[in-house]
Amino acid sequence: MILIVSNERDLTADYIVLELVRRGISYIRLNSENLPKYLVSYVPTERGDKWNICLDGSAVEFENVRAAYYRRPGEPKISDHISAVGLRKYCQTEWTALLSSALNSLGRRWLNSPLAIYAAEDKPRQLAVAVRLGFSVPVTVVSNDIHQGQRLLRNGRMVAKPLREALIEDDESSEVIFTSEVKSLDDSFGENLSLAPVIFQRLFEKTSDIRVTVVGGKCFSAEILSQESSETKIDWRKGEFPNIEHRSHDLPIDIQCKCIAIVKEFDLKFGAIDLILDADGNYWFLEINPNGQWAWIENRTGLLISSAIVDELEEISRC
Repeated sequence: MILIVSNERDLTADYIVLELVRRGISYIRLNSENLPKYLVSYVPTERGDKWNICLDGSAVEFENVRAAYYRRPGEPKISDHISAVGLRKYCQTEWTALLSSALNSLGRRWLNSPLAIYAAEDKPRQLAVAVRLGFSVPVTVVSNDIHQGQRLLRNGRMVAKPLREALIEDDESSEVIFTSEVKSLDDSFGENLSLAPVIFQRLFEKTSDIRVTVVGGKCFSAEILSQESSETKIDWRKGEFPNIEHRSHDLPIDIQCKCIAIVKEFDLKFGAIDLILDADGNYWFLEINPNGQWAWIENRTGLLISSAIVDELEEISRC
């Protein structure tokens, strides 16, 4: 049996379900927000961890899970019947801890384990590994010191982007922080910048963005024609351009090898890598997302990423 751990609204997981159904492979999908609705038990035994989750009357024993895909689980949702703030916080903490323990018990059966995903989200380490593997990496400074940003800006164009969290939200509103060009950075910004670190990075003139999805030893490369609109030149995700052109891309073998190598370096079997292609034909590494989205790439380009993921899950299940 193959386990998919995600959430109810995750359309990307639906692609995997469809492929599993097409192949006649048994699976169970655990939407983590529903975990408090189920009966869960754990018993340590001499043979190892014994987890049991009763999903809608059907018991799922983790010892029968042969491979697992950690997609986009969220926090377990606590019953609305619990109104006391302290009690809700307590229940949330306990269910989150239980979910973490249950998932960690699957060990090497993951496509990407939660622990490996967490470790691989370290962006400074990503850049260090990319440099060591021979990627071209833009000059980068991570800092809350305005003088560091000013020094980089004096030597050429520069962008700023978040180190970790790209969403600012409260009870009334939310705002996405996109990668943006910094055209000036005078001392008056120093106090605000000191509140939180950001990534400053050299800005290159690019011809397009390249999204490389690595699954096992395969690379699926898509070119995003981000330079067709002024609003998407710096960050192709910015603005309302749902029809921005995507096409499959013939990635050079040496860049493919480096992409596969960095995924393996982080003990992953899946990774979504963002590159930029400049006017001279050079590829520049920006980051790797160990649990990145890919369904839109398959939908827009026809690249069979879901099939490759299920291939990899089948391979894991045979081990």
